Amino acid sequence: MHIQDIFAEHETTFSFEFFPPKTDAAWEELFVTISRLEALQPSFVSVTYGAGGSTRERTHDLIVRIHRETNLTAISHLTCVCHSLPEMEAILDRYAASGIENILALGGDPPRNLENFDRAKDAFQHADELVTFIRSRKNAPGPRGFGIGVAGFPEGHPGCPNRLQEIEFLKRKVDAGADYICTQLFFDNRDFYDFRERCDLAGIKVPIVAGIMPIPSKSGMIRMAELALGAKFPAALQRAVARCHDDEGIARVGIHWATEQCRDLLDNDVRGIHFYTLNKSDATRQIYENLGVKDSTALRKVS
Repeated sequence: MHIQDIFAEHETTFSFEFFPPKTDAAWEELFVTISRLEALQPSFVSVTYGAGGSTRERTHDLIVRIHRETNLTAISHLTCVCHSLPEMEAILDRYAASGIENILALGGDPPRNLENFDRAKDAFQHADELVTFIRSRKNAPGPRGFGIGVAGFPEGHPGCPNRLQEIEFLKRKVDAGADYICTQLFFDNRDFYDFRERCDLAGIKVPIVAGIMPIPSKSGMIRMAELALGAKFPAALQRAVARCHDDEGIARVGIHWATEQCRDLLDNDVRGIHFYTLNKSDATRQIYENLGVKDSTALRKVS
């Protein structure tokens, strides 16, 4: 389903994110997870994308398998880095031929094994250029072309310390043809509400989906801090984690914190909630149970 139709159909969307597994065993484990989460009736799911060649293929294969073997709408991430124009054309042609209707257009980071990679060789330097290119494709599925999402950063983009300029860059992506914004993870809803208001002041009117990731463990928390550069961990959350004696306790704290974030977001008319699942189902399903519902249908009605 085209993302425009999804937002038109649902007052509040609920979605899950996965990443392509590296082994056959993990691949099959992921589909057990997807099967469990499909029962929650999400509005859509997305699959992350790496700039490396093998990772590209795994993303495409996972997206197509979800599209063919489930009732889920699958959205593929696509980054600017390490891509020539012919490569971009070929990727979008493959998705169009496979019936994939939606893309999340990102700037992206070079693979770690290509530290000295020359970004000047890339066809596109910024996500707004990629959005423009995707929007211009003539062989995209359907008369409206691909549905397009872009990233937003409630706590600030790590590569742009100028917060005024940051919103200007985001508006460029929207003006280039983005249909919605999906945010980076955050742990303080006040940052999201401020971001949403600043977007409104800048004339950004597309739906803004809030990214939520429950803390899974102490090492997971450290990893989140490394990957989501600039992510802020509120003092209250850090105190709660410090009281825990093991990772099981930290996971319970993470689920409780994320549940309260979701409850508050729903009470404040969030347009969508996107769960970063880490390819696991337990935390997301527990959040749904804590909210007192069995699936996203009930949450959409509550919102």
